[in-house]
Amino acid sequence: MAPEDQLLRSGVSRRDFIKTCVAATAVMGLPFGMVARVVEAAQAPDRPPVIWLHFQECTGCSESLLRANHPTPANLLLDMISLDYHETLMAGSGHQAEKSLHDSLQANRGKYLLVVEGAIPTKENGIFCKVGGRTAMESLRSAAEGAAAIICIGTCASFGGIQAAAPNPTGAVGVGEIIKDKPLITIPGCPPSPYNLLSTVLYYLTFKKLPELDQLGRPKFAYGRRIHEHCERRPHFDAGRFAKAYGDATHAEGYCLYKLGCKGPATYANCSVQRFNDVGVWPVAVGHPCIGCTEPEIVFRTAIADKVQIHEPTPFDSYAPVDLKNKGKGPSPLTTGIIGLAAGVALGAGAMMAGRLPDGEQADKPHQEDSHERKE
Repeated sequence: MAPEDQLLRSGVSRRDFIKTCVAATAVMGLPFGMVARVVEAAQAPDRPPVIWLHFQECTGCSESLLRANHPTPANLLLDMISLDYHETLMAGSGHQAEKSLHDSLQANRGKYLLVVEGAIPTKENGIFCKVGGRTAMESLRSAAEGAAAIICIGTCASFGGIQAAAPNPTGAVGVGEIIKDKPLITIPGCPPSPYNLLSTVLYYLTFKKLPELDQLGRPKFAYGRRIHEHCERRPHFDAGRFAKAYGDATHAEGYCLYKLGCKGPATYANCSVQRFNDVGVWPVAVGHPCIGCTEPEIVFRTAIADKVQIHEPTPFDSYAPVDLKNKGKGPSPLTTGIIGLAAGVALGAGAMMAGRLPDGEQADKPHQEDSHERKE
């Protein structure tokens, strides 16, 4: 039975099916014209087998997918794939479950997607996490050997998560620290958005390859921009209006949470756009600072109240003093003068550069001696 027919039988309408495909297409950053191709991939009868392993985790990543208010993402994903092994969802247990895992690994060698949830302990030969008498390291290496690709779901599997926080007594690490010879994609978050996982699988089914990834292995369509860029509190940030304490007037009025430790200016994710639970909420919207759960050097390594340093300030990341005397009255004459001076310098520099260019040379192509690579 085709995935679409299974969805219809489970109570999901054709309209909801198409809406979910449209949403996933938008998350992937694909043009609207690609919706038909994504729908076709979602309805393909040959479902890829998926092995889903659990290690050091709280099962929150699975729960975020399964307990979304709107069931379509979970239903669509589970009907697009053949979920051969998932300890939380499968009816079998003990030897029956282990046999199911072994049979699927052997029958689908080189074809299955391996989804890993949770960190992997490495100290004392990995004795801190065992399933079926095997350590997490042993199970991971065995399952990864025949996988077509590996998806690390959540911050724990991606980077070690809270288990890897100092002093890290179990030596917890992310999958990438152990598996080096397989295509690997990370979908960090605590938990990540269900749509990011759904869109990743849909991309793989549609184009038969993994999406473009950043230096941390994250799909750029979901982790290519900072949360800060599309935050609804951003206008307050630009105006220098910051919440100073939880529960006070500045907090209640929706002022920027940067001074309370919001990590949004240094966190790459689509939370402020995609949001959670299909009701338009995310931590910052309800008054809690972003904790940077998609960033391995921030989450569980810095206190919630600690402010992140905004490196390489640009016009989009610069911010005004907190206590402006003329808030809401427009810029002061001094500010206007400084802005005008900066604009004049920029225009003058542009004119000088234009004068240096030889005839026919592109203005957006830097000279060899002036070129440089901006590191994010």
